[in-house]
Amino acid sequence: MAETKKNLQSTRTIASLFGVTTRRVEQLKTEGIIQGEGRPIKYDLFPTVKSYIQYLSDKANGREKKATDQENESLKIEAEARFKQAKAEMEELKLQEFKGELHRSEDVEQITTEHVMQVRAMLMALPNKLAVDLAHISTAAEAAERIRKEVQAMLEDLSNFRYDKEAYHKRMRERANMQNKVYDEETP
Repeated sequence: MAETKKNLQSTRTIASLFGVTTRRVEQLKTEGIIQGEGRPIKYDLFPTVKSYIQYLSDKANGREKKATDQENESLKIEAEARFKQAKAEMEELKLQEFKGELHRSEDVEQITTEHVMQVRAMLMALPNKLAVDLAHISTAAEAAERIRKEVQAMLEDLSNFRYDKEAYHKRMRERANMQNKVYDEETP
């Protein structure tokens, strides 16, 4: 039995022959209408043309492969399952947020910004706070010690910062009220 030699052609050649774009040729391959092989993908000319003609003939005569009702129902069930899973995950995240186990990025950003602003205010006040004291100090060692004490006091104040769960819950409630207000305004 003699083996026929393959006449491999590029995607561009097949697209030109069929009068379609290279993207459409790739779609036909993805849909299983034509077969390609190798890298870069090449198409055996005779079987590719034969498959494409069969596809066009089936399409023209209404015999085109279509998803069955059972396949459609299966896809619908899968989509509903994914939707329910996503909704359950969202509710779980809301519950974690309510329990204080999870925080929104905008809340973390706001708390961090407040903390940074507190540090900034302390640092900006430092020169005025020390100016009078340092004016009366005669040695560098004494000045360094006075500055060190003031910095230690600032660090002590900063270390007393504590996460306020109640303040976070208040923010959460305010955000929920704002969302409800926006929803009420949008609903006719």
